[in-house]
Amino acid sequence: MEQVNVRELVDRLSSPQDGLRKKAAFGLQSHIGDPSFADVFIAEGGLVRLRLLVLESNGNTLAYSLTSFSKLLEVDKGWDYVNQELVERVVELVVTHPLVNILRGAMSILVAIVSHSQHGSSSEHIASPLGTFGFRALKPALAVYPEFLEMLVSRLSSADHALCANALQLINSLMRDAMTDESDLEWPKFIRRLQDLGVIKAILMQSSALQDLAHPLLEFQALTKVLLRKWRDVPVDQEKPEHRRALKGLHLASNPEKHDKTDTAPDGGKKSRHNPEKWRRLGFDTESPASEFDDVGFLGMMDLTDYVRRHEDGYQKLLLEQATRPSEQRCPIAKASLAVTLILYDHFEVDKSDVEDAKSYLVLESRSSLEHAFRPLLLQWSRLHTAGLQAFLRLWKSTGAQIDDFEKVEDLVRILIDHVLGQAGRTKDVREVEDELSEVDHSRLRALQMELLEQAYEHAWGHHLRQVREELKHEAFQFVREQRIRCLLRGHWFPRSMEYKSDRGGPVTKQDLKRPSASSWRYMRLSHNRRYLHYADFDTKGEDEPGLEVLHEKCIYPIYLYSFAPYSFLPGEV
Repeated sequence: MEQVNVRELVDRLSSPQDGLRKKAAFGLQSHIGDPSFADVFIAEGGLVRLRLLVLESNGNTLAYSLTSFSKLLEVDKGWDYVNQELVERVVELVVTHPLVNILRGAMSILVAIVSHSQHGSSSEHIASPLGTFGFRALKPALAVYPEFLEMLVSRLSSADHALCANALQLINSLMRDAMTDESDLEWPKFIRRLQDLGVIKAILMQSSALQDLAHPLLEFQALTKVLLRKWRDVPVDQEKPEHRRALKGLHLASNPEKHDKTDTAPDGGKKSRHNPEKWRRLGFDTESPASEFDDVGFLGMMDLTDYVRRHEDGYQKLLLEQATRPSEQRCPIAKASLAVTLILYDHFEVDKSDVEDAKSYLVLESRSSLEHAFRPLLLQWSRLHTAGLQAFLRLWKSTGAQIDDFEKVEDLVRILIDHVLGQAGRTKDVREVEDELSEVDHSRLRALQMELLEQAYEHAWGHHLRQVREELKHEAFQFVREQRIRCLLRGHWFPRSMEYKSDRGGPVTKQDLKRPSASSWRYMRLSHNRRYLHYADFDTKGEDEPGLEVLHEKCIYPIYLYSFAPYSFLPGEV
């Protein structure tokens, strides 16, 4: 704020000369972010004139004014001048204006307005003429400019990374406010609208610019996890029209057989007989499918219906193929789909995410940390689910699984997904992942399963097992050592030299080499005090055990070095 005449600056903002207004608006950008300067600026009546420039100016003056106004909102000032007229003007600029520098400032203002509802209520918030903030504050303007969301998503394809970041920040703010507002029940329609406009595809195309878009990309990833968890928390209820339509769509897409059998109604009319295995035929365990979505909620239904919608012909052929097999060999398709949804949910650790997760990524400065944190494959959820379900069906067939083996196949699919997705880098294309999921055979998965099991045991019991192993090794050594010593205390004959003779008196053959006979013997005996090893050589092995007085040779027995070879310490021959 040094050497800045605030009153003069405010006067120039309302100058009839465009050059003075432009220069004043340009200089204001570098000072308005200081709260103390902002207070003086507002006290001098500058906010009224700045707002007027936002509403009426154009060109660079408008761009500088938008930037200054957004910075003022960032320091939580000027909210009492934010009204519906201003919001509509900014939305109009986003929709109609082509200049990048104007679009950046306009989007920054909308981000501040949408995000303001999440910062708690303040005196300015309550006194604001807008009356409400968040996504609801934009709805009247969106009614005037219904193409706003489409234009916003299209800005994600801009070559200007700063504009892309602003557009993605605004999308993130809209998503966050829609999902956290418990009173707004329209959030599913809004999310679907964004998806239909291609927001996922646009973001994936910009994911290569990770360093420039790190924060908004990571925030969008965190919000995607929150969205998945929110879908999972929605219980499937057949009383809801949307859920009932989804279940009906699953049934009709299966090309159900039309039963000719009819029953007579009490009034004499005819009524169709229901298929007793209407839902079990599709792979559910019971004829009450809604209860089987308890673990995955509406997220599991969305994944299953999306798979059926995209692969309807393959779905029907698969059901026909399953129908030709014995019931115990049929793969329950619906149940497998729900299992794959839960596997993906666990793999991406969706339950550990939070709306504010992206803020923790601000401390990640190195590119390697960002590479590890951003996982664009999460945004390919639907394709990963389809690939995972097809892998489940393939493994079921290749292993010859039966219905009791469902959990075993599920474990193999979990290992497959964790292995392939866990090794996939940020730049790996989803088509490569799909190919790998379809190529890994069950023998390789079994090997991985054993490796993981060994690692799990090592992690849980490795220290204890090594300790027990060392104790057993020591005990075994002591046992064999004591056994050998007791043997020597009793005395024992050992062959000193061997000779080979033919039974027929002829030359020695290979068979004779297998039957050696001792030509001389050595008798060894350890003294009672275990200090000396007495021994003597004999031509023949006697039937009686020689006493110590007969054993004229002796040596000091190094008992502390005793090994399994009882006379390996004797000098000379053995």
